[in-house]
Amino acid sequence: QSGEGFVAASQAIMAETVTNVSEYQAIAKQKLPKMAYDYYASGAEDEWTLKENREAFSRILFRPRILIDVSTIDMTTSVLGMKISMPIMISPTAFQKMAHPEGEYATARAASAAGTVMTLSSWATSSVEEVASTGPGIRFFQLYVYKDRKVVEQLVRRAEKAGFKAIALTVDTPRLGRREADIKNRFVLPPGLTLKNFEGLNLGTMDQANDSGLASYVAGQIDRTLSWKDVKWLQSITTMPILVKGVITAEDARLAVHSGAAGIIVSNHGARQLDYVPATISALEEVVTAAQGRIPVYLDGGVRRGTDVFKALALGASGVFIGRPVVFALAAEGEAGVRNVLRMMREEFELTMALGGCTKLSDITRNHIFTEGDRLGRPLPRM
Repeated sequence: QSGEGFVAASQAIMAETVTNVSEYQAIAKQKLPKMAYDYYASGAEDEWTLKENREAFSRILFRPRILIDVSTIDMTTSVLGMKISMPIMISPTAFQKMAHPEGEYATARAASAAGTVMTLSSWATSSVEEVASTGPGIRFFQLYVYKDRKVVEQLVRRAEKAGFKAIALTVDTPRLGRREADIKNRFVLPPGLTLKNFEGLNLGTMDQANDSGLASYVAGQIDRTLSWKDVKWLQSITTMPILVKGVITAEDARLAVHSGAAGIIVSNHGARQLDYVPATISALEEVVTAAQGRIPVYLDGGVRRGTDVFKALALGASGVFIGRPVVFALAAEGEAGVRNVLRMMREEFELTMALGGCTKLSDITRNHIFTEGDRLGRPLPRM
């Protein structure tokens, strides 16, 4: 008993002295069962891209401008015409009740309090209706396209009815990436948790498998035939704008524009799908250039500091999404943890703007940074 008390006390102290977003990961690792922590933390195969998503940021350096009046800083912006308090939003992450009993409810309340967007995963452990019931807030719905299109139509309609404002269509997952920790652990949802959005459709449970229960579920349910024509089809069944999540090349950026997408999320799925793709921050400029300003481009992957947000905006992103920091903070401290992550990111970003000599987002330019490519005098990859 005293041992448990000591661990609880030390965790409470740790949570109180968290000074940056990354520190929540160690607390989450302590608190969570191995299967749950590994599910959130791991990447595909060798996890090269997982490391690279972070390390690529550290190779981008600042060219700060000085002697600029930075007494007031405005971080507000808009996403698809909706005003948000800062260009930092929440990525979709599955199974949040596996991190904390309040799961997606806590995340939704924290995002709303911070005046920013929460994206709800298709594979949430709370339904679109339940999340909507937490109160007002700008929410997007991340969509996986199931083989049964009636299921997809029903889900999209429910999200729209529940007041969700956009669809983030995940396009990098015709099959699930090879996440070896999940295979070793024979990952399956803990007892009592279901994929709440699919509960009534008999698609809410995942069976124990010889490898990853989730990989087997995806193989059985997710549509591998998904192609650009389906982006058009999706537009025909909903008035919600569609963000294409998972674009990392100029070629696909152009196709996304032509398909009528409302925006692009540059993402490698948190390095959980194809290993040895570039870090998203390294792919960003190529995608932004190809989009030619016709639709906004957002960045997802590896963002842990206010400096990372600034770098993404300098390379042309309209905003960023954060994923793992949210589930790790949720595991550590529930809603308070997620609120704290959003607060720390906001404060760091504000400080970076001040020290970089920018008072509003439109002040942040490509000239405020230099990349490895700039140092080596390399042109962008051919378009």
